[in-house]
Amino acid sequence: MEDVTATREVATHCPYCALQCGMMLRATPAGSVEVHPRQFPTNRGGLCQKGWTAAELLDHPDRLTTPLVRQDGELRPATWDEALDRVATAITGIQETHGKDAVAIFGGGGLTNEKAYALGKFARVGLHTKNIDYNGRFCMSSAAAAGMRAFGVDRGLPFPLADIGEADTLLLVGANVAETMPPFARYLTEQKERGGTLIVIDPRATATARQASLHLQPTPGTDLALANAMLHIALSEGWIDEEYVASRTTGFDDVRRVVASYWPARVERLTGVPVADMEAAARALATAGTAIILTARGAEQHAKGVDTVTAYINLGLALGLPGRPGSGYGCLTGQGNGQGGREHGQKADQLPGYRKIDDPAARAHVAAVWGVDPDELPGPGPSAYELLDSLGTPAGPKALLVFGSNPVVSAPRAAHIEGRLKSLDLLVVADFVLSETAAIADVVFPTAQWAEEDGTMTNLEGRVLRRHALRKPPPGVRTDLAVIAELASRLGTGARFTTEPRAVFEELRRASAGGAADYAGVTWERVDAEDGVFWPCPSVDRPGTPRLFLDSFATPDGRARFLAVEHRPAAEEPDAEYPLYLTTGRVLAHYQSGAQTRRIDPLRKAAPNAFVEMHPDLAARLGVDSGDEVTVTSRRGQMRAPARLTETIRPDTVFAPFHWGGAARANSLTSDALDPTSRMPEFKVCAVRVEAATT
Repeated sequence: MEDVTATREVATHCPYCALQCGMMLRATPAGSVEVHPRQFPTNRGGLCQKGWTAAELLDHPDRLTTPLVRQDGELRPATWDEALDRVATAITGIQETHGKDAVAIFGGGGLTNEKAYALGKFARVGLHTKNIDYNGRFCMSSAAAAGMRAFGVDRGLPFPLADIGEADTLLLVGANVAETMPPFARYLTEQKERGGTLIVIDPRATATARQASLHLQPTPGTDLALANAMLHIALSEGWIDEEYVASRTTGFDDVRRVVASYWPARVERLTGVPVADMEAAARALATAGTAIILTARGAEQHAKGVDTVTAYINLGLALGLPGRPGSGYGCLTGQGNGQGGREHGQKADQLPGYRKIDDPAARAHVAAVWGVDPDELPGPGPSAYELLDSLGTPAGPKALLVFGSNPVVSAPRAAHIEGRLKSLDLLVVADFVLSETAAIADVVFPTAQWAEEDGTMTNLEGRVLRRHALRKPPPGVRTDLAVIAELASRLGTGARFTTEPRAVFEELRRASAGGAADYAGVTWERVDAEDGVFWPCPSVDRPGTPRLFLDSFATPDGRARFLAVEHRPAAEEPDAEYPLYLTTGRVLAHYQSGAQTRRIDPLRKAAPNAFVEMHPDLAARLGVDSGDEVTVTSRRGQMRAPARLTETIRPDTVFAPFHWGGAARANSLTSDALDPTSRMPEFKVCAVRVEAATT
């Protein structure tokens, strides 16, 4: 890392969502850090409350500044050498007894590109284990898989954010950007001021849905049927772009046959959405000069998430949107580096550059960069939930290293996963606070925060950005790269790892060269000079690629793929014992598992506790008033929180935010049913019952 001892101000990016708003950090004479907005193409000078208060974490009293090791059931302070030696000795012993795959890694979508790359390399070269995955599997995997099979490449937005504000019609499916990434809402305002049509599909009348020209409020888990119905209407009305379909796609005949059975009256019964609203939505998309379809977690976090996204891609392709300037399909990436985090190797089946780990050519290329024999690289491992579910079992890993994640709160069927983590011989967590997962660890490493390390992030547009350090980490705190390098050294592979993020990025450039996510032409200097560089960028003398698919798609024949998909029920539908739908999500003040935001006073005051949102009619049937404690029970567990009454939710559905642990942990309830392709858990719908809490 460059010498930042005397640095008083740096341009960097917010540590939270994938919008990656530009900001300035300033060191004050008193030693604190101030956040100031800056003009950057994504946020244009705006920040949300989370961004404004982000620096409060840097010197928070909960911050860890020394390693912790468990002794006699309690965590106690330790030296770095003691903690590192303990982990390395335990890893060696576990692998000698149970094999290389007995040690696993669980990463995070908020890690920099450099750390995600180093973590994937450490798993394959330092530990020789196939068992690595990350929490991005719970975020973007369904949209990524659908994009790969339709377009041949996965980049959340294949066009710049600015196009959204210019679209004549914008369809948001399962996205509540007004709360999850507030500066994004300015694009909705721009679109509305231009006379554009905003359509929102969501079971709740969220802050975003209330801004819409048209809000479609389907039964949870029926988004796929709704997309097929809109395509049915477009076919019936003659709105298909037949020339585009014939020249730029394949497979439409199969889709045409399948959607023929999704007549609007049938889909109204499935979804609860009036036929007139389906027709209005289809018409607005089909007759617009420019139109964009965006999906997010509400449509994707299902056991049929890949097929649901595919249905909306089919609709977009039939109308000729992807690759048309000003139009297209995209996915709203959630986590700060959700895009870059899945491109460079911490996903179970991938190598850097978005290469498949079971592709011989990909293995040969990356192995050459790493200086190892391709045959030494392990094959693909299990997905995130399957990995967590296998921990401590006879055939599963006996040790887990966690970087940048808090699965005790964020994993589905969380109480079960907490039990699996507790069953391990060794649980190691690298974090800067004692998260719920760190609290049950055997060893905790205190790591640097975003303002204390250099690196790169890749935002939801595929724009590679620079994170600049304002200051060095506090005494006793090390970076994740340093933790990885120190462990690698103790395991005999230290020469292959470095603590310097620039050197890691230079190696990443070589490893990604020629891959789908090609960073070979991206340099730190270019990123700073050009307000970020869009991948793919295969050489330094070529510009980045802000818009994909203008001439062809990234498939062998250059054509996009239609794929016929059918609606199927959620893995768990309401019944007599569990008569209600539960859906989960975020609130404005908090982020992910809340380990960061629940420690910031203004954010905690804005949203001090979890709640269970329900319709007044449901509350009346239950004998519950606003603020009364209720218990919500599923087949997997129970949560308890105050009731919040609102007419913005369906009477057959309750909503709970997932930012809290303990008795208010929403993910104690959620389903571990997995999408067969992406292995995404079904966070967004399960069957529950709600009762007034007993004292």
